[in-house]
Amino acid sequence: MKKLMNAASAMLDESLDGFAAAHAGLIILGPERQYVRRRTLVPGKAALVSGGGSGHEPMHIGFVGHGMLDAACPGQVFTSPTPGQIAAAAAAVDTGAGCLLIVKNYEGDVMNFDMAREAMPGRVETLIVQDEAGVEADAPGLGRRGMAGTLVVEKCLGAAAERGDGIEALQALGERINRVTRTMGVALSSCTVPAAGTPTFRLGDDEMELGVGIHGEPGRRRNRMAAADAIAREMLGAILRDLAPRPGAEVLLLVNGYGGTPAMELYLMVDSANRILRAAGLATARVLTGTYVTSMEMAGCSITLMLLDDELTALWDASVLTPALRWGV
Repeated sequence: MKKLMNAASAMLDESLDGFAAAHAGLIILGPERQYVRRRTLVPGKAALVSGGGSGHEPMHIGFVGHGMLDAACPGQVFTSPTPGQIAAAAAAVDTGAGCLLIVKNYEGDVMNFDMAREAMPGRVETLIVQDEAGVEADAPGLGRRGMAGTLVVEKCLGAAAERGDGIEALQALGERINRVTRTMGVALSSCTVPAAGTPTFRLGDDEMELGVGIHGEPGRRRNRMAAADAIAREMLGAILRDLAPRPGAEVLLLVNGYGGTPAMELYLMVDSANRILRAAGLATARVLTGTYVTSMEMAGCSITLMLLDDELTALWDASVLTPALRWGV
């Protein structure tokens, strides 16, 4: 294992210290590195708090700031933050209008955020993000996992919170976004968790994992490597079967790198996806591509679609200023 680190046990703390130094104008690192919060809080605004295991950077800490999250709690690599971290983050950013916890649909995250919510005073509600394509919401286990669609949820809800929406309205909007957002991923290689020191799974030189989770969880199946168009066609096929968009519908397209994928390949996947969507009679009205929701150094990508309407388009376009996402300011 080759990584830029001093010791696996210190990696998260040292990374958070560097993150805080690099983005000191936008964020503050909380006591004992329990959370990252936006530097400037807005009195009376509903607070948005998210988090999860580290190793997915820039999600979630990179999405803290104007127009997105008020705070994010980084757990150890691929490990949920503790209930104490979550409660401390919410207390630090709740200015009187309550707090909405945005939680990816993984067992540890759901359990710890729920425990934190039960112990917190004031108005606290939870939104579970479950944007994975091709899995029924009531499938065995937790059902759909939270993936790169979490970025879409946090961006749109962040804009709605900035315009003054309350907790109840934000929760309802988040559920609506969940219903019109789907993601599917493909892995070309594994990642290596620093504390483990060995790859999470093994892929042959000519293999890929379709439907992989952001922690390297097994996908739908392991296939022979294929051309980019064929990969994009299968991923979008699963997404479109779930969303069943009307002909002519406008969509947001997010092509997200898993940490080890060059920008050239991500842009190539945008081109493939665009051609497939046009052939399906859909209009790609908004596009975002880059490395946003990662799995350490995994090679591969995910594709996310959100069906747009006038309100969701306006929320997406609204100004945002965070370490990882910024426009309109």
